[in-house]
Amino acid sequence: MECFISDTQFQIKEPTVVTIGKFDGRHKGHQKLLSRMLEWKKACGYKTAVFTFDMAPAAFMEGKPQKVITTNQERRNNMEKMGIDYLVEYPFTKEVSHLSPEKFLETILLGKMNARAIVVGTDCGFGYKRAGNAELLKAQKESLGYELEIVDKKQDDSVHRDISSTYIKEELDRGNIEKANELLGEPYAIHGLVAHGNHMGGPVLGFPTANLLPPPEKYLPPFGVYVSKVLVDGKYYGGITNIGKKPTIRGDNPISVETFVFDLDQDLYGKPIEVQLLNFERPERKFQSLEELKSQINKDKEYGLSYLERFNCL
Repeated sequence: MECFISDTQFQIKEPTVVTIGKFDGRHKGHQKLLSRMLEWKKACGYKTAVFTFDMAPAAFMEGKPQKVITTNQERRNNMEKMGIDYLVEYPFTKEVSHLSPEKFLETILLGKMNARAIVVGTDCGFGYKRAGNAELLKAQKESLGYELEIVDKKQDDSVHRDISSTYIKEELDRGNIEKANELLGEPYAIHGLVAHGNHMGGPVLGFPTANLLPPPEKYLPPFGVYVSKVLVDGKYYGGITNIGKKPTIRGDNPISVETFVFDLDQDLYGKPIEVQLLNFERPERKFQSLEELKSQINKDKEYGLSYLERFNCL
């Protein structure tokens, strides 16, 4: 996959089928849209190209970061997994925010991205104040010479609600990881390089851990302990993961994602890993002593092993 990141001068020379959106989470609705693009590629030979911005427009307008289920790097990883050919992360600026929908369509989608076909959801929005929509794309397609497919939203049939990033965030806020994963169509994940922590896990508690420091924009579920799967060097391991600030350990600890990986005895510092959350066990809390914490971690481990075995997660 070729990425154009914060680049306004790019040019895709091959004919493409294009879609637009934030693609925060790559949930089942996104997968439906992207799968349709891949079908266009198979039928017509067009390369697949995704347009998004390098930051959430709301972050630019409000002047503060927006929490996202998937960071930009995680989104790139997701698009590559799906088999997308081109990903455009266009810089969002005041000038870009004032582009009319018609100008956005002609200069960026048809011009820079060489779109011969456009695939969008029914609620797509683009251009100044998101004035561009599916109806405008329908009205322009004959005169501008592109094909168009409008894809219905994917629904959660159990509650008759559209699957969206907002819906998934609500479930994450409740600690309802299993429901969030159902909507995502895959486990909620946190990626990163294993960082040095306070080195208490192995020497003091007897449970060596892999420590990730999530970026500030990463949308996290409630602080607490989760059953997890951990991807290391292409292989999955079971684990238990604590998200939070380790209140039992003295000091002003940063928010971290700390995982005790089962059946893995190797130095992970500096290695890229992926932590997938499967089940919320308990909230994070402060223990009266390290011995009490160690005893609880033993219980957490037993809970995690039982869960992984019961649901055949590995």
